[in-house]
Amino acid sequence: MIKRIIALLMVMTFAALPVFATGTYDFNSPEFRQSAQQYMCLCGCGQDHLECNMDGCGLNDSFKTEILEKLNDGWTQDEIKDFYVGMYGEVILTAPEKSGFSLTAWITPFAVLGVAGVGVVLLIRKWVNNAQLILEEVTVDSNDDVDETEDEVLRSIIDKERKKYY
Repeated sequence: MIKRIIALLMVMTFAALPVFATGTYDFNSPEFRQSAQQYMCLCGCGQDHLECNMDGCGLNDSFKTEILEKLNDGWTQDEIKDFYVGMYGEVILTAPEKSGFSLTAWITPFAVLGVAGVGVVLLIRKWVNNAQLILEEVTVDSNDDVDETEDEVLRSIIDKERKKYY
C-alpha cells in the first residue's frame, strides 16, 4: 500500500514538472537566443537579430522584446516563425525554408555546377583519347616509312657489297 502511494506521488510530481519548467524567458535563455537567430535584422546590417549591434537600430530592440513577449505568452518557436514569415515573407529568415521554391533555388545552382563539371571532365577525356589515337596513327605511319627506308638503304648496301665481290 505504501509503495502504491509513493508511486502515485512520484507520478504526480513528474506530471507537474512541465508546469514548473514553463517559467519566464529572458534575453539570455537558449530558447530566446535560438529564436532571435532565425530572423534577419531589417536595418540593413546583414546580421540576425541576436547579433545586430548597429548604433541607432531601433528595430532590433523592439523585435527582441516582441519575441521575448511571445515566448513568455506561450508561443512556440514555430508559431513565432509562422507569424513573422506571414508578416514579412521569407526575406526575414536567415536560412531559407527546406521546401518548395526556396529548396529549388538553393539546390539548382549546385546541381548545374555539378553537371557542368561532369560534362567538362567527359569532354577532356574524349579529347585526350582522340589525341592518343591520332598520335598512335602518326607513330605507326612514320615507323612504316622508316622501316621501308631502312630496308631500301640496307638492300642497296648489300647489293653494292655483293657486286664488289661477285
